[in-house]
Amino acid sequence: MAAEDTSVSGVSGRYATALFELARDQKLVDEVKADLEKFEALLAESADLKRLVRSPVFAADVQSRALSAVLDKAGIAGISANFLKVLTANRRLFAVADVIRAYRALVAKFKGETTADVTVAEALSDKNLDALKVALKSVTGKDVALNVKVDPAIIGGLVVKLGSRMIDGSLRTKLNSIKHAMKEAG
Repeated sequence: MAAEDTSVSGVSGRYATALFELARDQKLVDEVKADLEKFEALLAESADLKRLVRSPVFAADVQSRALSAVLDKAGIAGISANFLKVLTANRRLFAVADVIRAYRALVAKFKGETTADVTVAEALSDKNLDALKVALKSVTGKDVALNVKVDPAIIGGLVVKLGSRMIDGSLRTKLNSIKHAMKEAG
């Protein structure tokens, strides 16, 4: 089933598919997703971890020992930890962000969800996140998982990308529209 999914391909897609099928068989899909998202957050926070993951300079054994220490400290164990160690042993840890993205897509398809990328000027409350999910579900007819990114540069409002559709309700875009209209009028 998952192997037929055309949204995941290449090396990262093959690794994500293998992990997904293993997690599905052991009924650990959500736990593995949570572990991968925890690792992704660690990656975003630490320049040193990012360097360890991306740099080909580190020998596999050095990378493996350092990764094991990070996983132990973060409390990531089981299938997720073993999977990340396999990526390291196969010298594919550099692709971990793409693998996580592909795994997330497989989980969403498995659960009948769709994912929306949402950019906001400041973090949304749980109440606002829930309202946004309900609004998007009414449009798509599916449960919607949100990837929320905070970008103060949009000033206010939000930008929602859902599949090939994009709704830009940011204040920055509205101000730019007004600026262009004024230039044309003047």
